[in-house]
Amino acid sequence: MNRFGISVELKHVPPLDPEFIPLLRFNRAFLADAKKPVGIAVERADGQMAACHTFIHGTPEMAEADHYYINRLVKTILWMKGGFKIYVSGDADTCAYLRSVYCAGGGQEFDWDYMANVFEHPFEVVEVDELPAAKDSPKAMGGHLEGCRIGFDAGGSDRKVSAVIDGETVYSEEVVWFPKINSDPDYHYEGIVAALKSAAEHMPRVDAVGVSSAGVFINDRTMSASLFLQVPKEIYDAKVKDIYIRAITDTFGDVPYSVINDGDVSALAGAMSLNDNSVLGIAMGTSEAVGYVDEQGRITGWLNELAFVPVDAHPDAMRDEWSGDIGCGVKYFSQDGVIKLAPRAGIELGEDLSPAEKLKVVQKLMEEGSEAAAKVYESIGVYLGHTLAYYHDLYGCRHVLLLGRVMSGKGGDLILETAKKVLAEEYPELEGKIVPELPDEKFRRVGQSMAAASLPELKK
Repeated sequence: MNRFGISVELKHVPPLDPEFIPLLRFNRAFLADAKKPVGIAVERADGQMAACHTFIHGTPEMAEADHYYINRLVKTILWMKGGFKIYVSGDADTCAYLRSVYCAGGGQEFDWDYMANVFEHPFEVVEVDELPAAKDSPKAMGGHLEGCRIGFDAGGSDRKVSAVIDGETVYSEEVVWFPKINSDPDYHYEGIVAALKSAAEHMPRVDAVGVSSAGVFINDRTMSASLFLQVPKEIYDAKVKDIYIRAITDTFGDVPYSVINDGDVSALAGAMSLNDNSVLGIAMGTSEAVGYVDEQGRITGWLNELAFVPVDAHPDAMRDEWSGDIGCGVKYFSQDGVIKLAPRAGIELGEDLSPAEKLKVVQKLMEEGSEAAAKVYESIGVYLGHTLAYYHDLYGCRHVLLLGRVMSGKGGDLILETAKKVLAEEYPELEGKIVPELPDEKFRRVGQSMAAASLPELKK
């Protein structure tokens, strides 16, 4: 495989996508002959900073490769950690290139606009002589089981709530709702409050409330979330950004609360069930939802939106309809990945079927022993093995918990088996350093809403 004159050799390629170029392997091949130092830093909320010292070639004949490498690196940092200001040191051309794509009308306009809205700050690219130092503010969250707690998990098709007293779940309910198609945020607010009140009825008091929700949250505020997709932009700021905070304080007054991304809560639930830290949780469902608990058991506050982090360096990689970019995780580690590969295996999926129904067709074939379906899951397993090595490079995670409907049944077993084989044979240096696994019964007992309930620390 060759891109920009850079050769990438693989032992394992996806049988249904032989042109796949794992981004980690491209990066390693690119850096083998890159000698010119370049620094990239990205500023996030509250002065936090992600910093990376790397290299480019810095020659006219390698300019296209340099630009591609830097483009993918910056996009990775933005969607992994978030940020609104890029600092560049060591190369004026790199800075000028990034300014040309991270702007209105530029190739990365979507990322430029999205990050500016999330962080409520104009997006900038600046050149500096000295790169700012990395700065993180991880928070110890979760694992607090004492007292009377409510855990609320806001999903796209149902909402779950649990009442937990001293670590024991005394009540749980699951209610179907339709947040993604409702434009009136009062519908969402009333649903949240109804769930909180339902749980509160089963406890003598409420000491704390934890919320798990899809979306991007900064200081407990909802900066972006698909649950509120239809809410008009002109009322989003007033009615949605503080919706969970208002629902909790309006209902219970001044009690401790925490609102975090559901991926981070999944990772926390995994850490609680494994009784260990350094956990990356990856849920492969409608999209690729990811959360991370660090070595000290802390939530980092990073975006962890790996659905939009590039994983494939092939120029004809599949395009994501939402962001407009190609080769990103959402098209490899979600039901979209299954739907993309099925026709290549000769599996016909009716145009009138929903994405979830198309996934069920392939799952049913897999359960029946279809070799064509097995090729779909084997291909995803090869994607995953190469990409887990990349995620380990980014996070240093020790455990990877694989969740979601794509990982269910025989298909999920084949994905895991194939990924482990790819890791062992392509990345032997990672043996014992990263363990991909499926959730066990203990994880299911912990559950998303109970893990959410453990988020806030009680006032002393």
